[in-house]
Amino acid sequence: MNKITNKSFDEERALYASVDVKLENCRFDGAADGESALKESRGVSADECFFNLRYPFWHVDGFEISRSHLTELCRAPLWYSRDGVISDSRLVAPKALRECGNIKIDNCEINSVEFGWFCNDIKMSDCQTEGAYFMLRSSRLDFSNVRLNGKYSFQYISDCVFENCDFDTKDAFWHAKNVTVRNSVINGEYLAWYA
Repeated sequence: MNKITNKSFDEERALYASVDVKLENCRFDGAADGESALKESRGVSADECFFNLRYPFWHVDGFEISRSHLTELCRAPLWYSRDGVISDSRLVAPKALRECGNIKIDNCEINSVEFGWFCNDIKMSDCQTEGAYFMLRSSRLDFSNVRLNGKYSFQYISDCVFENCDFDTKDAFWHAKNVTVRNSVINGEYLAWYA
């Protein structure tokens, strides 16, 4: 595995199509304002990294993000990516996760409008989340000990399990199918399940 430590990247597609790369304490930020740093990559590990540029993880297969920060300027950071783990990280990027599959998210702080649209096989545990339209049209969600603050959540979801969760939401679960909620609290109005 190619190891890159204590480096900064700001150019367009800085590490495009990388294979088996381990990033430690790297920054994606700077005057060149380049986007899509790791697009079309596979086998990427990012530990203690700072992402402040758009679209870093598009079309990435097999990734790990740990102890990292994805800022508000890191717009739409994870799209069309599969087989990943995100842990102990802060995601405040809008539209942080879209059309992704087989992702495990653990012990993260998430503040992202339009998070998790059109995703499948997302396992989330021990996370604090905030954002409107959370997990729209996603399927096979498995959430445990997740706190959510945000309206219009979980619309059009299917085949999902929520356990030991606390959701402060409204206009939620509209047109949801095959959803199981156990030992959880849901505060809000206009909650609806439609078969």
